[in-house]
Amino acid sequence: MSMSNKYPGNDPAINVDEVARAAERLKPWANRTPVLTSRTLDARVGGSVYLKCENFQRIGAFKFRGAMNALLLLSETERSAGVVTHSSGNHAQALALAGRLLGVPVCVVMPRTAPTVKRAATEGYGARVVLCEPTLAAREEAVAKEVADHGYTVVHPFDNWSVIAGQGTVAWELLEEVGPLDVVVSPVGGGGLLAGTTLAVKGKSAVTRVVGVEPEAADDARRSMATGTIQPSGDPKTIADGLRTSLGERPFTVIRSGVDAIVTASEAEIVDAMRFVWERLKIIIEPSSAVTLAPILTRKLAVEGLRVGVIIGGGNVDLEPFFQALAVKWL
Repeated sequence: MSMSNKYPGNDPAINVDEVARAAERLKPWANRTPVLTSRTLDARVGGSVYLKCENFQRIGAFKFRGAMNALLLLSETERSAGVVTHSSGNHAQALALAGRLLGVPVCVVMPRTAPTVKRAATEGYGARVVLCEPTLAAREEAVAKEVADHGYTVVHPFDNWSVIAGQGTVAWELLEEVGPLDVVVSPVGGGGLLAGTTLAVKGKSAVTRVVGVEPEAADDARRSMATGTIQPSGDPKTIADGLRTSLGERPFTVIRSGVDAIVTASEAEIVDAMRFVWERLKIIIEPSSAVTLAPILTRKLAVEGLRVGVIIGGGNVDLEPFFQALAVKWL
């Protein structure tokens, strides 16, 4: 099964120029999300921290950038035929919305165990959802069948150069707004955001460090960097559900050569970081975003005297249990 990849030369890794072009391409479509600061946070860690808040992006996460960039790069024939992906998270909703905006038919293969709210949100944006068994093999088989039946182009959630370039526009905007940084910190799951961040940051400033953060319980990126080959994540149990997947081949080629370090955060540290942001900055972020701030708060990643950019990937949290608890107590 071939992945959609619209850049010249096909599979050789892209460079910062593709990120710059993606930034221009996305201006009419993606939100330019705010960069927030906190005096309390700076005092606690001893540095100047700039939070790039993609929880204010369309569909509530950075994933919209990559999905829209991928669809904008399709030919008219490919757009008419439509696209397919497998996802039960933010990429599903991002591709569905991008397809609706551009008039591109979208099919999303989801495991039958996916939360009903995620399926409903994806269908609400106009995508056709196909359910499958909750295994990678079942997902890939279902995608292959859709391609064979309908001639769809596959838009992988992260193992796709067009998607990676789109995700890199997050860091591109951050650097445009706040200027030079000593360190940029990004979450890492499948690696699309971290790879795009690396291309953007190193392309603008080779001396700026790029650090990826993942849960201790899903530390496949750390192990992959140590061994030089992709290590499977298995089926990790972590609250940061967006970071459970294994690295993609394309992202890993960029991460392996450009990322300066991978650090991890425990489940308790992730929750503490999320609570800090909710309480102090008054914004809702998801656990997969809180993971980036966790090692800064615990000083596993020392930032004293440094200017640090932190990518907050999204804010899609299921708030129903919270409001149910309030209802039980007060209503």
